Amino acid sequence: MSRSLKALIGPSILNSDLSKLLEESQKLLDNGADYLHLDVMDGHFVPNLTFGHPIVKCLHNHIKDAFLETHMMVSKPEQWITPMADAGVNQYTFHIEPITNVEEVCRKIREHGMKAGVAIKPGTPVAEVEKYISVADMVLIMTVEPGFGGQKFMEEQMSKVQYLRKQYPLLNIEVDGGVGPSTIDCCANAGANMIVSGTAVIGAEDQAATINLLRNAVQRAIDKK
Repeated sequence: MSRSLKALIGPSILNSDLSKLLEESQKLLDNGADYLHLDVMDGHFVPNLTFGHPIVKCLHNHIKDAFLETHMMVSKPEQWITPMADAGVNQYTFHIEPITNVEEVCRKIREHGMKAGVAIKPGTPVAEVEKYISVADMVLIMTVEPGFGGQKFMEEQMSKVQYLRKQYPLLNIEVDGGVGPSTIDCCANAGANMIVSGTAVIGAEDQAATINLLRNAVQRAIDKK
């Protein structure tokens, strides 16, 4: 069953030179990225601000074939569903912590033609997100506190990934935060198949080689199961 899973590498563009967003994004795609992970922060849910749907739309207009995932680190994820769908987003991933109507948000995301991803912070028990798997397309397990790049990987979060992979063999499970060549085996062996990597890929001398290294590690783990 696990062979139906696919290893997918989605670099986070937050660590790139945002004044050259299109150029940096195209470079990542040319170097083998499967998708682009766009971190949207509102300064409320997390103490940082990044960018919103106008920039995402501009990016989409120039790289229409790219799969775009927005990681919505925002207090009111329902507020941005329509604008992000109009901007060309393919997967809308939001945090369950600030809201109570998770099922409704997932339903609206899908109605707008996007895949729905549900995310949890390190301090949120896996049981809190498990109840929404039936209405979501993907689960994101944060391996750092959301809000800033360059943080240290939290290996203890792998128990959540292991649990979900055991219970849901075909579920897309994403990890985000401190993931790179030194931590990829830990993520892959736990069962993550969607890998967000920012600093390790953006700052690599050879982005293509780094992306291939990450993908191969995940694929090896998938093939073992």
